[in-house]
Amino acid sequence: MAEQKAPQWLVVLAFMAVYIVWGTTYLAVIYGLRGFPPFMLSALRYLMAALLLLGWCFIKKEKWPGWQAVRSCSISGLFMLVGGSGMVAWAEQYVTSGQAAIVIAAEPFVFLLADRKRWKEYFSSWFIVTGLLVGFAGILLFFGGSNAASAPTGNITTQWMGYGAILIGTVFWVSGALHAEGRMEKGISNIVSSCIQLFAGGICSSLLSGVSGEWGKIRFNEVPAEAWAGLFYLVIFGSLIAYMAFTWL
Repeated sequence: MAEQKAPQWLVVLAFMAVYIVWGTTYLAVIYGLRGFPPFMLSALRYLMAALLLLGWCFIKKEKWPGWQAVRSCSISGLFMLVGGSGMVAWAEQYVTSGQAAIVIAAEPFVFLLADRKRWKEYFSSWFIVTGLLVGFAGILLFFGGSNAASAPTGNITTQWMGYGAILIGTVFWVSGALHAEGRMEKGISNIVSSCIQLFAGGICSSLLSGVSGEWGKIRFNEVPAEAWAGLFYLVIFGSLIAYMAFTWL
């Protein structure tokens, strides 16, 4: 049976969610970090979103995939959510949300280098190459004008550690996305695959939070309202809207 194309308006909305809504989550992380340590913030974000999706799966009576598909979804979720977004949350202790967004803008270049199967397609198109070069020039201009030399913590060394962590995170994110693209079985709904990815990312982030001693330091009754607001924003707009828009696209 022929695969049905998605409506163009839905594709446009999904791209808007990725390009606009997702961009605001870097600021939400800053607010979340005012009350939660980074790994705990990620764990709560992913697990809350996963539970909401799991409830929706039961309501819609979604078909659950076999172990092989669960394994593929889990691996891609660990790479993208723990190694990708999790590294960004850790890095935003030392860099501003604007600086984080600028560094993350280098992600298309990582995609280009990692996706070797399409190198011929990429480099044979002057339109693609020109667009990437213009985009890279824009990143350099933004970075140069973002007061990159002044660290939020007053420590330039930790700031550059943050930049390095974000770049490593982009490699993890691209690896997870390419793994999902290459090994995801057909017939699995985006809701189910995203639910599995979020559960995997949430469980792993919880373990990292426990190993690093974050759970022993937190006092939930002392967490400020702005941190809770940042967390709920990340759950709804970051994980349930922007992330699912990305995986659907």
